[in-house]
Amino acid sequence: MNTCSHLCSSLLNKCKTLKTMKQVHAFVHKTGLDTDPLVFGKLLLHCAVTISSDALDYARRLFLHFPYPDTFMYNTLIRGLADSDNPHNALLLFHDMRRKYVRPIDSFSFAFTLKAAANCGSLREGMQLHCQGLLHGLHTHVFVGTTLVSMYGECGCIGLARKVFDEMPEPNVVAWNAVLTACFKCGDVEGAEEVFGSMPWKDLTSWNIVVAGYVKADELELAKEAFWRMPVKDDVSWSTMIVGFAQSGCFDEAFGFFGELQRKGVRPNEASLSGVLSACAQAGAVEFGRILHGLVEKAGFLSMISVNNALLDMYSKSGNVEMARLVFERMPERKSVVSWTSMIAALAMHGYGKEAIQFFCRMEASGVRPDGIAFISVLYACSHAGLVNEGCEYFSKMRDLYGIEPAIDHYGCMVDLYGRAGKLQKAYDFVCQLPISPNAIVWRTLLGACSIHGNVELAEQVKEMLSKLDPDNAGDHVLLSNVYAAAGKWKDVAAVRRSMADQKIKKTPGWSVIEVGKVMYRFVAGDKSNKITEEAYEKLREIMLKLRVGGGYLPEVGSVLHDIEVEDKEDSVFMHGEKLAVAFGLARLPEGRMIRIVKNLRVCRDCHTVMKLISKVYRSEIVVRDRSRFHSFKDGCCSCNDYW
Repeated sequence: MNTCSHLCSSLLNKCKTLKTMKQVHAFVHKTGLDTDPLVFGKLLLHCAVTISSDALDYARRLFLHFPYPDTFMYNTLIRGLADSDNPHNALLLFHDMRRKYVRPIDSFSFAFTLKAAANCGSLREGMQLHCQGLLHGLHTHVFVGTTLVSMYGECGCIGLARKVFDEMPEPNVVAWNAVLTACFKCGDVEGAEEVFGSMPWKDLTSWNIVVAGYVKADELELAKEAFWRMPVKDDVSWSTMIVGFAQSGCFDEAFGFFGELQRKGVRPNEASLSGVLSACAQAGAVEFGRILHGLVEKAGFLSMISVNNALLDMYSKSGNVEMARLVFERMPERKSVVSWTSMIAALAMHGYGKEAIQFFCRMEASGVRPDGIAFISVLYACSHAGLVNEGCEYFSKMRDLYGIEPAIDHYGCMVDLYGRAGKLQKAYDFVCQLPISPNAIVWRTLLGACSIHGNVELAEQVKEMLSKLDPDNAGDHVLLSNVYAAAGKWKDVAAVRRSMADQKIKKTPGWSVIEVGKVMYRFVAGDKSNKITEEAYEKLREIMLKLRVGGGYLPEVGSVLHDIEVEDKEDSVFMHGEKLAVAFGLARLPEGRMIRIVKNLRVCRDCHTVMKLISKVYRSEIVVRDRSRFHSFKDGCCSCNDYW
């Protein structure tokens, strides 16, 4: 290799971005080395595999300009395309390679193309490649065999994956790990346990596969048991547990694993930080989230888009939209569509519909192309702010300008948009004219709108449709019961409740959570089982007396879905979990501190009224996150403007 070739190789090894790669390419072209297969092959390898994914298109253009690409060049580009967003292109390139009789087609050609078939989920292509591998005598090659096992596992064919593995003459630990992964991918937990027990040797990857497999199968106790039995743990092991438990709603365990990780002196990685921040977001643990924000800054993770997105999500779901906005504005210049969508969703959840639309326009102006999820967020924003015309415009824009075909979620947003605005007949007509069959969620959205606006006749029609699609859903029965109760049709309420009892359908119990002193406290309506709830009740009695005398409070007993005396109804609404949580917050938190509450159901009208009065009488800011949005109460007003 001459001096120029050595220099090119040295420069390529230092390339980290597409910009520097283009500079090296210009030097290669100027020196005439772009016709040297060895130098050109290295250039292609760096573009297609080594540096960022945005260089893959450049690699394809490079490849097209080389007159007679060899096997290495084909394999390099197939490898890069197999891991891309469109792995089908790798299959097309392999077929082009065979059509042009490029030789030799080796084990790398088959392994990289099999990976593309796996990433496409294309069993047909994978089986054809398997047959071609048999013809070329490559099926016993450990590299090809291992990729075949992975391909069949990805396509859900555990029997074929096991058969290929059993026919391998000398499987190595990578092959064992591939069949172990295939078992978990196909939901064969028992088979995975059998394979793991039979492994002649296990490496760290083997243990991580088992832990991750149990987590994905929702076998959390087995995951914990395997995790603590691991002879060695790395950052992947810890992040698997943190993310897995957070996604399963086991927030305390997720926090516990993160705390243990720190005590062991293990440096958290991108995934573990994002996972624990996600747990904070879902649990409403904003104080712990703030501590993590400081840790993120000290550890130098603020340059990572995914961690910033997790911070943004944590603050927005904890009710601090201003801090979410600050995180967004301080993010690196090149924000992803996820970042923009998260900010739009944050504003939407807090009722800032017009600001959400402004951010959507900023995203378009920045050159980031909105995807289907971004449109769901902006439609949600329009729906919760009553911006019906704007929502219709964005729905049309999604299809006409960006060519995004509406999915069922987009249609559901439009039903919600019309329904919340009281345009129930228009919402019903929209559902009936859908080009695809409406699912239970779409009908349930319309039933919720009927409940809000008290349309008994339409509610009965919608419930009839839901009875066919999802007959055992407790929420549907409760929504219909709400409509009957609001109309004073107590016999119909009783009939719905009897039907639920006969079918053994139980209503989801409501709970409310508040964070005080970095500890999460949960309150359930009517629960007086411990000193914490007794303390909350005592403070609540004092609050309600003050609201009646000084705030003019009158209970909205329409929120009670039983035909009972007025006094009993007043007692019933008195005991709601969010009232207990806010009372506990006023009792324990320093005066003037914002009270943040997370609940699993929609806030009722009486609780909404009480929160407004408390914010005025006690001069306290209260943020409640219910099932679908945020309510920020301040000076007797709510951010939703009583439109929710």
